[in-house]
Amino acid sequence: MTTVEAEPVVRTAAGAVRGRREDGLAVFRGIPFAAPPVGQARFQAPLPPRPWEGVRDAHAFGPPPPQEPGIQGRTGVLDVPTGDDWLTANVWTPDPEPAAARPVMVWIYGGAYKLGHAGSPGYDARHIARAGDLVVVSFNYRVGTEGFARLEGAPANRGLLDQVAALEWVRDNIAEFGGDPGRVTVFGESAGAGSVASLLAMPSARGLFGRAIAQSVPGTYFSDELARDLAAAIAAEAGLRPTVADLATVDPRELTEAGAALSAKMGERVDRWGRVAPTVTPFSPVVDGEVLPVTPWQALAAGAGRDVELIVGHNAQEYRLFVALAGLLGKVTEEQATGVLRLFGPGGGEAGERAYREAYPDAGPGELFERVQSDWLFHMPSLHLAEAQVAGGGRAHVYELTWPAPGMGGSLGACHGLDIPLLFGTYDADLGNLLFAGAEVTEEARTLSARLRASWTAFARTGDPGWPAYDPGERLVQVLDAEPEVRPYPDEAARRLWEGHDFPPLPLLAQGPAQGVFLESRLPGDA
Repeated sequence: MTTVEAEPVVRTAAGAVRGRREDGLAVFRGIPFAAPPVGQARFQAPLPPRPWEGVRDAHAFGPPPPQEPGIQGRTGVLDVPTGDDWLTANVWTPDPEPAAARPVMVWIYGGAYKLGHAGSPGYDARHIARAGDLVVVSFNYRVGTEGFARLEGAPANRGLLDQVAALEWVRDNIAEFGGDPGRVTVFGESAGAGSVASLLAMPSARGLFGRAIAQSVPGTYFSDELARDLAAAIAAEAGLRPTVADLATVDPRELTEAGAALSAKMGERVDRWGRVAPTVTPFSPVVDGEVLPVTPWQALAAGAGRDVELIVGHNAQEYRLFVALAGLLGKVTEEQATGVLRLFGPGGGEAGERAYREAYPDAGPGELFERVQSDWLFHMPSLHLAEAQVAGGGRAHVYELTWPAPGMGGSLGACHGLDIPLLFGTYDADLGNLLFAGAEVTEEARTLSARLRASWTAFARTGDPGWPAYDPGERLVQVLDAEPEVRPYPDEAARRLWEGHDFPPLPLLAQGPAQGVFLESRLPGDA
């Protein structure tokens, strides 16, 4: 039963919630979709939300999960709520009336699997809900050690299990908010896109959504062995073992310090952790054989996504954001370029370096440094996901965003994360603060922003974003710029370089107990 008032009231399976009217929408924030994952529930699969009596105010976002501070989650920068009720959902709807049966879009935030908050201002979904006349849902999921560390006594990929629980909540409750549970599209960026790709491969998520949009899919999926080794290193930072029994003795908000400490020194351990070491995040989905049986590419090629329509794509200069944040724009040396070409180039070693230098003979060290990491981390994983989807009998639409961010004098190009402020229209929040800093939001930017929302919401409604499906022969993609066009995949050289190279779970390169190594560096005076 739904009551529409000045403050609309909707009854969910766990109890009634009271939202607010805002700019022609009914908005509900901080609705529990699972119980607080603390106490006996800590490090376990999510449990159903606790029922409540009366009407619960759904006016404020729930507290973010414990995490490291960062530019996307902005904890430590924003004034965010506190508490243990991390697993909450938010709804923007034109009309909380079951008969409306509008399409539903469910947003999954990114943040390197170690930070993020659905309440971040950059994820305000009002423009998407209004533009598409549809229902938008966002939610929190556990990140960092709480959500992704591979611990003894805990299921793998708890953050992904939270996402499944949120989608089950959508299935069971969204009709009361005016949404159609039979027309659900999941969409996410970066780690959120990696989550979308994971959900496509997870048996527990099957049937919970019929369309998916993956923006800048990262290629990092861990083998079980690597994930356990990284978890041991995190626990060692706290002087503990990687077990639920040990880590449950540490406050969740303090345990984030161990993950941050390891992140800061990961770049020194390429010998042990290989390509994941320079990413400075010890968290990614784990191919554990149960929650996530195989990688998304393998699952889709085998037909797991045959019944799900897909949009997938990336930005033209993804890695430039990280180059800029590291203070390396215009400063990359030949030695640095050689190092990353040999680490990340297809096949690795001198062959990987040679392949890139021959494919881009006029490129200087800065361009090569950026290009190979963009390709390995985002470009080719995204393209190959589309190709796997088509190979498995499904349909995919591919895009590349080439419009340059106006901030920093345009030096960032079409960098990682630019699609977020464009899609949400939040130019002055979170990453928008950096990518549009000091620049006017021009009519050109607003037009592209509106076009992006129109394509995404049309896809959620009809399955057609407005450009042809990807075909391995023609390889047509939508290029998103001031003057959008459909043409063959823009970087044919990169596509050829990576043809035949898959993205398996990242392996552990070295053997031996990680605890000793990291305890020595952390506690040099201990016996």
